[in-house]
Amino acid sequence: MARTDPHNHTEYRRAVTVPGLTLMRADFTTHGFAPHSHDALVIAVTEEGGSEIKSRGVVQRATQGTLFVFNPDEPHAGWMGWSTLWRYRSFYLTESALDIVREGLGIRRIPYFTANLFTGGDLIKSFAYLHRALERNADSLQEEELLFASFGKLFERHGSKPHDIEDAPQDHQLLGKVIELMRQSYADTLPLETLAAEIGLTKFQLIGLFNRGTGLSPHAYLTQLRLRAACRSLKNGASLAVAASDAGFYDQSAMTRHFKRAYGITPLQYRSGVVG
Repeated sequence: MARTDPHNHTEYRRAVTVPGLTLMRADFTTHGFAPHSHDALVIAVTEEGGSEIKSRGVVQRATQGTLFVFNPDEPHAGWMGWSTLWRYRSFYLTESALDIVREGLGIRRIPYFTANLFTGGDLIKSFAYLHRALERNADSLQEEELLFASFGKLFERHGSKPHDIEDAPQDHQLLGKVIELMRQSYADTLPLETLAAEIGLTKFQLIGLFNRGTGLSPHAYLTQLRLRAACRSLKNGASLAVAASDAGFYDQSAMTRHFKRAYGITPLQYRSGVVG
């Protein structure tokens, strides 16, 4: 089990039967998550205690009666707040796992969630059972049944329809262009001036564009891309120093600091949980 401090414990595990799905169990008493995002659909079930979760400018409580869902790349933060304990289970589904879910449900696309907090005892219980079953890795048929039943129920009740999502075309195109530059060059030095010039905006306009489109500042978004790159390197067995350098962090300590703020564990603890 990976440890953050004597009172905070986390454990990551890949789901053997579902490529691209990572499971996490967490037991926190003091930790807070800085604003961050994942390149995965995130689902979290609270087992005991709870926390304060902030997303889309709204603060809500995670409790045993709530299920939290975050779209890929959707920023969120969390802290202990009213509770002295937060024990929860979470799922992280990257594109390959989402493809398995989509194909199994017979749908053309994964729906977008226009809210983050959902209730429903049967839905929460279903995802809790699914998490435990995937951890045990004992019965593949049961795992598949729970997987498609849980996600089918979630998508049917809370997934948006196409007309629910309205993009601002100009903002979307400009943001996409500068994000593509970041994805290609995240390991390089990327001054605000360079990013703004890429799409013909002032530095102030660029900051506003990112806040509207991602909920993060340009620097915070770039940090997320670097963290994901570091995760990929660590999964492939790279040393911490190499992962930090390849991802564009100033040094290993800078990577560790951002890693703990975003994920609640150190890079070494992450690598120990997903490699081997």
